[in-house]
Amino acid sequence: MTIDIDEDYLLSQLKALLSIDSPTGYTDQVVRYCSQELERLGLTPELTRRGAIRAVRQGSRRKGARAIVSHVDTLGAQVKAIKENGRLELVPIGHWSARFAEGARVTIYSYHGTFRGTILPLKASGHTFNDEVDTAPVGWAHVEMRIDAITGSAAQTRGLGIDVGDTVAIDTGTEFLDNGFINSRHLDDKAGVAICLAAIEALERTGARTPVDTHWLFTIAEEVGVGASSILSSEIASMLTIDNGTTAPGQNSSEFGVTIAMADQTGPFDYHLTRKLVDLCIENDIPYQKDVFRYYRSDSASALEAGHDIRTALAAFGVDASHGYERIHTHALTSVARLVSAFAVSPVNIDRDAEEISSPKGFTTQPTDEAEQLVQVPADGGRAPEQQQPLASWSRPKPA
Repeated sequence: MTIDIDEDYLLSQLKALLSIDSPTGYTDQVVRYCSQELERLGLTPELTRRGAIRAVRQGSRRKGARAIVSHVDTLGAQVKAIKENGRLELVPIGHWSARFAEGARVTIYSYHGTFRGTILPLKASGHTFNDEVDTAPVGWAHVEMRIDAITGSAAQTRGLGIDVGDTVAIDTGTEFLDNGFINSRHLDDKAGVAICLAAIEALERTGARTPVDTHWLFTIAEEVGVGASSILSSEIASMLTIDNGTTAPGQNSSEFGVTIAMADQTGPFDYHLTRKLVDLCIENDIPYQKDVFRYYRSDSASALEAGHDIRTALAAFGVDASHGYERIHTHALTSVARLVSAFAVSPVNIDRDAEEISSPKGFTTQPTDEAEQLVQVPADGGRAPEQQQPLASWSRPKPA
């Protein structure tokens, strides 16, 4: 069954999500927005105490359910100290470099209201510091926040109602270009949330049936490592995480098609679930590539570390300059949404996964025999035999 993704809906949801500040710890507003949209799509969202969302779309059976997860929280900062000059020392929320904070416009969320400001290096004026502006070190200890309010002392800043621990949200600077490129901070993982909403919309619009329940999960603390640690129920057998891939030198991710992660810093993803994603891409003509991430973790890691015995996989949209000045292409977003929809309706391949514990009967197998050395030879005779590559890696998928 082919399920078409409404690209306009996906992009409209991404725009709406990017307009809502949601650094980890300050996610109530985006949780309310996502809950309302899920209700509009016909699902019934359930919230944990802190606001992680679960919305179950019923399938033919409950046991052995699938989960599809993205996270609504983003990077940000917090006030570490109020300096004698009235400016603010900051610490990051999540892991990101102060190199990308320099020059950012921000909003401070205090108990007494919001304030605007800018994150600046300590030596910000070339007219004052000359070449020292270019040689200043990079790091959170070497930036400060300038508040757009009348203050020149710590006492005046405190008088505004600003205090240690206040949340600082970073402006997105979002641009949607006519050629399909999208530039914005926080595409990680607002784009993943938009993908999930678009997949739900497509499944509901087409009346698609699924073999098992699908648990749509939206977590609120992935950027600080907590993620899906406490949102999964015992019925779930497998979980597909939707998050960003790292398009950069030395990586195989792309801003086009689906990037299927084979491993991250916590180890390999589930062999069988990952292979299923590859097969679905091939069957549905979805361009894809595989990648391994060395300095990366996701909701999958937090779920496994919390003790959930589930299969996990990661389907990513390739982001250039992740956790910095991010860029993505619409092609990747729609490609991942197509894969998510195909996964939701695909048959269950491992029936024994419906039980948490069962006998060896029906347990999975992995290849052990020597592989057949298939090669693809160009029609003109092409390269010498020693330059030929195995069929599986001969041609990297290109955007449709």
